[in-house]
Amino acid sequence: MAERMLMKGNEALAEAAIRAGCRFYAGYPITPQSEVPEYMSRRMPEVGGVFIQAESEVATVNMLYGAGGAGARVMTSSSSPGISLMQEGISYMAGAEVPGVFVNMMRGGPGLGDISPSQGDYFQATKGGGHGDYRLIVLAPGSIQEMVELMQDAFDLADKYRNPVMVVGDGMLGQMMEPVTMPPMRDLSTLPAKPWATTGAAGRKKNIINSLELDPYVLEKHVQSLKAKFDQMQATEQRHDTYLIDDAEIVVVAYGTVSRVARSAIDAVRGEGIKAGLFRPITLWPWPEVALARVVESGRVKAFLVAEMSTGQMIEDVRLTVSGRVPVHFYGRYAGVVPTPKELAGVIQNLQAQLK
Repeated sequence: MAERMLMKGNEALAEAAIRAGCRFYAGYPITPQSEVPEYMSRRMPEVGGVFIQAESEVATVNMLYGAGGAGARVMTSSSSPGISLMQEGISYMAGAEVPGVFVNMMRGGPGLGDISPSQGDYFQATKGGGHGDYRLIVLAPGSIQEMVELMQDAFDLADKYRNPVMVVGDGMLGQMMEPVTMPPMRDLSTLPAKPWATTGAAGRKKNIINSLELDPYVLEKHVQSLKAKFDQMQATEQRHDTYLIDDAEIVVVAYGTVSRVARSAIDAVRGEGIKAGLFRPITLWPWPEVALARVVESGRVKAFLVAEMSTGQMIEDVRLTVSGRVPVHFYGRYAGVVPTPKELAGVIQNLQAQLK
């Protein structure tokens, strides 16, 4: 039976992962996500799982590679600089087709930056922060409840495609508390079989999991097969949400915490007669280009406003989709500064004045 409870974001995502069948967690503390490994350290033994505090993020990702290759549902979490250190291992896992879930509670950067909320890791997550031709499904929840639900999906998608999946939030989403409805514990016997896993070779051909192939022609065929998989992801896994968009003339494009700010700003300007709405990508990759293109083709929209906690990263995907048919404007706060609803409402009001 589903349970309703008040939980902090980081702890809610950890419990959701356990209920999704995660039984191996390796991680390293870094603010603002340290509650995740803390929670996992207590809960994993209670469900027969494994918790390891690794000596570094580099060690963490390679532990996931090993445990994921043995067939476990595996997960780690970190924040921006820590995810940077994992990029080589993420590329290895994608190349070896080992599923796993990575959570990034983004903080201000570049460099060590600060511990405040940010969305400056968009490029890293969506364009492939590591080497080689690979892709990750990147899920961006807008609430703690949605984060709980997307954690379930993240593990299923990772297994479906035999590929790492990333869930991106930010320090605010991880630290805030909201009531959430938790799903029941997943019956592990119902999880998909993994005949490819390295679980012993008694009575069958040996499974070898590897991302090294020195013959370029053989490697090219492998990369072609990976590309076909990524093309399938792109065609079938695009997700988005909208708010008051049916008659909107100004459409704000935002995700995560900024989408929450945008909803409040839109409510405020709607009270003044400004027809504003929200387009919220849930998958940052694959980018929901089909749905956004339909918004453009409606002919109602006079301007898009991309709002991000970065100097402008998601705006590139918006511009590619809009393709010059409608003006695309940008408003960003960064380095850990979160825009306020009043602030964003003012930007929408100024844009409306320019359109008259």
